[in-house]
Amino acid sequence: MTGQDPADAVEIDTSKPHPARMYDWYLGGKDNYPVDEAMGRQMLALDPRVPVMARVNRAFMHRSTRWLAENGVRQFLDIGTGIPTEPNLHQVAQQIAPDARVVYCDNDPIVLAHAAALLRSTPEGVTEYLQADVRDPAAIVEGARKILDLSRPVALSLVALLHFVSDDDGAHELVSRLLAELPSGSYLMMTHATADFSPEESAAATEKLKAAGVTLALRSREEFARFFAGLDLVEPGVAVVPEWHPELGEPVPGQDDGVIPGYGAVARKP
Repeated sequence: MTGQDPADAVEIDTSKPHPARMYDWYLGGKDNYPVDEAMGRQMLALDPRVPVMARVNRAFMHRSTRWLAENGVRQFLDIGTGIPTEPNLHQVAQQIAPDARVVYCDNDPIVLAHAAALLRSTPEGVTEYLQADVRDPAAIVEGARKILDLSRPVALSLVALLHFVSDDDGAHELVSRLLAELPSGSYLMMTHATADFSPEESAAATEKLKAAGVTLALRSREEFARFFAGLDLVEPGVAVVPEWHPELGEPVPGQDDGVIPGYGAVARKP
């Protein structure tokens, strides 16, 4: 990427915080705005481990992508990509399988401004970026179909995304519609924040974000597990995020300082 401000290339709404930019701030990135930092600091006041949670989710993406590539998956559809932070999903997958094909999708224009960082594929593989919202699965599938062979298995990645989609917006139905377009042998890889371990702080965070125009739909372990109905869970099944195949990556500093309030899982479509 060039050194130009992404706001010069696309129209960025800086009037309210955006989850992708807040996530970037938690990770120590520079592609966020005062409104994102202000809300991020409010979240830290409720739970100072929020940056650790963000890194734990990234680490899960690395481990699950590695597991999938090692188990023969060569196509990935990553929705809710976020602002690029290396290594990105395609770098992890193509390190194991240079011919891997990856489609990234996000609804924040600032991610589009950085899409070149997501498109540095190996010569053997392919990466592409779509600007679309998870609430429009038809548009996502239409765009993905131009890059991915949907007659062959695809790993659908929804990492730290669906806790921003409410039941009123049909979160479970959206996942079902996306999976319906993918063949047998495809996988769903997903993490999700929960209020199971810190209900009072979680309720306060939900209200603060709602006041700023950001939906936070924290779900219980049982509600999270519903996303995998009809799929075959990969061992160890639904787990607290750092406990999913920890041997496939390095631990995140701070992840053992209390329970990380989120679940992760990978499951295969029969």
